[in-house]
Amino acid sequence: MINPAEVFRYLGYGTNQPDQASYTLFKRCVEELSACVRPKCVYTVIPITVMDDYVKLQGCDLVFQGHDIAAHLKYSSHVVMLAATLSGHADRLIRQAQASDLSFGLVMDSCATAAVEQLCDDAVTTIKRQLSDCYFTTRYSPGYGDFPIEIQRDFLKTLDAPRKIGLCANDSSILTPRKSVTAVIGVGNKPTQSVSEGCAECLLRNSCSFRKRGDTCEFSRIAE
Repeated sequence: MINPAEVFRYLGYGTNQPDQASYTLFKRCVEELSACVRPKCVYTVIPITVMDDYVKLQGCDLVFQGHDIAAHLKYSSHVVMLAATLSGHADRLIRQAQASDLSFGLVMDSCATAAVEQLCDDAVTTIKRQLSDCYFTTRYSPGYGDFPIEIQRDFLKTLDAPRKIGLCANDSSILTPRKSVTAVIGVGNKPTQSVSEGCAECLLRNSCSFRKRGDTCEFSRIAE
């Protein structure tokens, strides 16, 4: 289920209520997305060794470089690697909507963004249910802080995501299909210690369009 509040937040409504025409357009986009997308996700749980500025994943050659990701996983013994996608059907639907009407395209894009975030939330709920005796950090994606986005291809390869869910990364480390997410979640046997997250630690905080209008992005909201 796509949360209308999230969609209109992405569209910049803030505390303003959408008019009836906007809500009707939202419902149309939800119906068309629901009819065509093929949401899929894949994840795995891997033991880790955390150092000051990198995280070594045991049993594979993957290393998470960066002080920020190391700090995020400092109190974790394992990491969940997660990849989720709405499929290429969503990308095509957005392009078609944008070609027919700008407003329609903007709402369709925002609906797809909210949908893929909800897909991740649902996956995390399942993971937490399976690991019911553990404690978890929030999601943290390549490209946040100094966690390099260039890890995307190796990240997806480790999950076998190209074969399992059709998710790849291009030469610029952009995920394809575009309405997709990769993220890591720390797992441990003790409550997560306080680690600075959200706007205060974001490298884009001074230019963020959400902050300029008094709002926050998805990363900051899941860190609350």
